[in-house]
Amino acid sequence: MPNLDNILEYNKHFVEKKEYENYQTNKFPNKKLVILTCMDARLAELLPRSMNIGQGDAKIIRNAGAVISHPFGSIMRSILLAVFELQAEEVLIIGHHGCGMAGLESEAFLKKAEARGIDMKVIEPLEYAGVDVKQFLTGFANVEESVTNSVDIVENHPLMPKEIPVHGLVIHPETGELELLIRGEARS
Repeated sequence: MPNLDNILEYNKHFVEKKEYENYQTNKFPNKKLVILTCMDARLAELLPRSMNIGQGDAKIIRNAGAVISHPFGSIMRSILLAVFELQAEEVLIIGHHGCGMAGLESEAFLKKAEARGIDMKVIEPLEYAGVDVKQFLTGFANVEESVTNSVDIVENHPLMPKEIPVHGLVIHPETGELELLIRGEARS
């Protein structure tokens, strides 16, 4: 049975048994946090538990590498929405050791795409339209620099209020230990 069918079957019983009642909260984060972290499956439960974050405590945004690649992209918009509309008062950018984005190279990625049937002729028109596909598919050299870069983008965003501290951390996906890279402060 495909995963989707298993999920839908489980969900039917979940709703019938009213298990959702254990998770009810409102849309505002209790701890007034917005967290950007990686989509790595190892962090799904480890990260919130290692930080004492429970249901409804934080807005958690996940993407590949906990990277903000564009100051006016969907990740930054989500952070701003959390601050202006959902009462978040602190931002945490949390990368992790052993991230798949570390050392990601566009050439290897494109070879995998081609092997899965993607016609590489689509690259030229994209590049002609101003999309740097190779840059888009390139990861980072080290997680500390990547987190620092993302913190810098958030802190210096023209729409980010100066009183919002932006912190940068790295988590060990085996132990949950957090390393503080940047302790954000309200800026004037």
